[in-house]
Amino acid sequence: MATIEIKLGDITTVKVDAIVNAANTSLLGGGGVDGAIHRAAGPELLAACRSLNGCATGDAKITPGFQLPVRFVIHTPGPIWRGGQHGEMALLANSYRHSLELAAANDCQSVAFPSISTGVYHFPLKLAATIALTTLRETATTTAQTVQTIQIVCFDNQTKVAYETALAALNA
Repeated sequence: MATIEIKLGDITTVKVDAIVNAANTSLLGGGGVDGAIHRAAGPELLAACRSLNGCATGDAKITPGFQLPVRFVIHTPGPIWRGGQHGEMALLANSYRHSLELAAANDCQSVAFPSISTGVYHFPLKLAATIALTTLRETATTTAQTVQTIQIVCFDNQTKVAYETALAALNA
């Protein structure tokens, strides 16, 4: 079973096989972690994303890491929170599941995730952390032959505490 680690930091600087980008459906860059990843990877990332013709919410697509210290960037559009009555929880779980499966399919032993949809998409942080960690743990049972380490790289301490609390509850 893969080890799940919660860290505070900048996902564009972690040294893993793949990082996950909380993208929008166009995959052409945006704000938050998406903009930071595009800036750090260089213009080649935008060119590669253009060739993918977008990505549905909850799905995932992969590109090289270009100027990032990773082999791959896995792009997944998380859901915009609209009150929880529009399939947002299942879509968020799919973003994590499909990203981890894509990492395993590309022989990644380590993968780092941001907190998907909890920024400008306003997904409630505590709920998102629970969904993320539950989904990653479940999916890791089928990707264990490949993925050994899963990192959640949190942008701020509030996010880190929410993920640590959710992980402790799952381990209880």
